[in-house]
Amino acid sequence: MNYRVLAINPGSTSTKIAVYDDSTPVFEKTLRHDPEELNQFGDLFNQTDFRKALVMEAMEENNVHPQSLNAVVGRGGLVRPVSGGTWKVNEAMLRDLKDITIWGRSHASNLGAFLAKAVAEPLGIPYFIVDPVATDEMEDIARLAGIPEIEHKSLFHALNIRYICRLLAEKLGKNLTEVNFIGVHMGGGISVAAIKNGRVVDVNNALLGTGPFSPQRAGSLPIGDLIEMCYSGKYTKKELTTYLSKGAGLMAYLGTDSGIEVGKRVAEGDQKAKLVLDAMCYRISKEIGSCSAVLAGKVDGIYLSGGLAYNDYIVNFIKEHTKFIAPIYLYPGEKEMEALCQGGIRVLNGTEEAKEYPY
Repeated sequence: MNYRVLAINPGSTSTKIAVYDDSTPVFEKTLRHDPEELNQFGDLFNQTDFRKALVMEAMEENNVHPQSLNAVVGRGGLVRPVSGGTWKVNEAMLRDLKDITIWGRSHASNLGAFLAKAVAEPLGIPYFIVDPVATDEMEDIARLAGIPEIEHKSLFHALNIRYICRLLAEKLGKNLTEVNFIGVHMGGGISVAAIKNGRVVDVNNALLGTGPFSPQRAGSLPIGDLIEMCYSGKYTKKELTTYLSKGAGLMAYLGTDSGIEVGKRVAEGDQKAKLVLDAMCYRISKEIGSCSAVLAGKVDGIYLSGGLAYNDYIVNFIKEHTKFIAPIYLYPGEKEMEALCQGGIRVLNGTEEAKEYPY
C-alpha cells in the first residue's frame, strides 16, 4: 500500500510544504509571507488559520485532494528535550510549544504541530512531528560543562542530521543501530554531531552554545572577554543575544552571511575573506576531531550537509583536515521536507512506532 503524507515546515516569513507518496515526491512549494501581514496577527499562534488556508490552497492548485492524505507532519519546534523519532502531537505538546519559559524563546517552527493538527484533525487522520530541534540523546558525561549551574544542552539541526544518518547507513548496508558517524550540518548555524549506534550522543548547541562560528553565530567564545562584553554597558541582554545568534560569525567579520558572496571574495583574492573563511572551516574541522574522540576513533564516516556543503572551497578545506579520521560523504543542501514525510511514512507502514509526549 502507498501512503501519502503532507509535510508543513513554517519559517519566520515562509511556509514550506511537500507531499510524498512513499518515497516519491508529488510536489514541493515554498509559500512566502509579507512580514507586515504576519505582524498583524500579533501572537505567532494566531497565524495558524492564515497559514493553513494557504496550505490548502496550494494543495488544490497542485491537484492534491485533502482526502487523499494518510497523515500530516509538522516541523518539530522547541518542545521539552525528547529522543529522536516521530512523535504524536497532543495537548501536552501544544501547551509546551506555547510555553516560552522552557527554552527562553519562541520560534516559527513551534507552529508546525499546530498546523499539522489544523489540517489533519478535520480529515480524521494522524498528525505528528519528527526529530524536533530539541531532540536530546546526549550521554550524561557530555552534559557537564564545568559548573553545576550550567550544563551543555542539545539544540541542533536534528531533522537533517538524523535523516542523513539513516540515508548513509542504508547506503553502507548497515542498520541504524550499528553505525558511528560524525554528522555536520552547515547553514546559517552549524551543527557537528557525534553519532554512536545511531544516537546523537554529543553535539554542539547550534544556536547560542558551543562549537564553530558560522555565517551568523558566534559559537564558542573566550569566557573572560564575553563577561567583559556583558558588563560593558554597550549592550542590553536582547541586543547581545541577537548579535551572537544572528549578527556574529561571517556577518560580523565580513558584513555578509552569504557563503556564496564570501567564496566569491576569496576567489577574487580578498585576503581578509580568506582568513575568516579558513578560520570557520578550521573550527568546523576541530569540532569534527573532537567528535572523533567522543567515539574513541571508531568512526564509520563523516558527512557534510547544508547549504555550505555546495561550496568546494569549504568542503576541500574540511576534507584536508579530517580525512584521516574516516571516509567523507557529501549531502549538500537540506532534506528537511523529505525527512518529515518519511518520518510519517515509517509510522504508517509499521517500520517505526510513534512516540507519546511527554515521555
